[in-house]
Amino acid sequence: MGSEPLRRAGIARPIFQAPMGSLASPELAAAVSNAGAVGHLACTWRTPAGLAEAIRATRALTDKPFGANFVLDFPIEEQLSLALELRVPVISFFWGTGARYVERVKSSGALAIQVIGSVAEALAAAAAGFDLLVAQGRDAGGHVCSQLGLMALLPQVVDAVAPTPVLAAGGIADRRGVAAALALGARGVWVGTRFLAALEANIHPIYRERVLAANADDTLYSQVFDRGWPEAALRALRNSTSSAWERAGRPPPGSRPGEDDILGHYADGTPIPRYSSGSPTREVSGEIEAMVQYAGGAVGLVRRCEPAAAIVEDLAAGLGLEAHNRNLPT
Repeated sequence: MGSEPLRRAGIARPIFQAPMGSLASPELAAAVSNAGAVGHLACTWRTPAGLAEAIRATRALTDKPFGANFVLDFPIEEQLSLALELRVPVISFFWGTGARYVERVKSSGALAIQVIGSVAEALAAAAAGFDLLVAQGRDAGGHVCSQLGLMALLPQVVDAVAPTPVLAAGGIADRRGVAAALALGARGVWVGTRFLAALEANIHPIYRERVLAANADDTLYSQVFDRGWPEAALRALRNSTSSAWERAGRPPPGSRPGEDDILGHYADGTPIPRYSSGSPTREVSGEIEAMVQYAGGAVGLVRRCEPAAAIVEDLAAGLGLEAHNRNLPT
């Protein structure tokens, strides 16, 4: 199978922007796709009307392939049907198996992608007929489905599911990470944290500033920001909320410090409680530092804000770097 699904979908560069929840604006997805990579919209929590608007807005900005992502811990039937009806060319699933949707996705002409966190999940997804798998290591930002780091997980998944192509996710933020992923057998990469610094990302300025100043030691793997998505492991920047929780001995929900606090509001006036799983976008107001700020272990490699196209160019340089390094004299 090799890279045939990528060629069939018209994907010039196998660099996928991770869905990134509400931070993944149509402007970001379109800019990534216009640079020859694949932008992504997070679709699970959008209303049907909001999703239709986001898809149309993205399509107005690009005629290149882009993706729609669905989190299977939540109801997605209506949103998925709409994305297929509107002919989104790439459909991806996360946090649970999308096997029951594979045939529907493929019959619509879209590429079917499953994010996995273990060899067992990879084998099941390959058997279900997915076009591409994403091996997500524990070093990823946002919600994390693996207990293994990418360095250990990726080659085992590649070997187990060959010839199904595999994308690498978790800890990749520059051309060196791309080259390393390809050396371990990946056909491409799935990147989130680097795109937090894209000009087109719908991210609050305080969140972005913290990303640009952070390093790997500033991230925390936990389930602390669980309101809206309970019992789901995640990696985010340490902040006053997580630090107070750690000082209190990591108590369970119901006995954590400040659980009755309202930290701010969304643009429509909806309150944001402490420990909410929702990221602060540009429109959010309130105590931004105390809200969840997802970031992966490679956050220390993200040091400047720049257009998404420039980020894609840097990552794409790694597509040839691995082959170049392999041919160097010893």
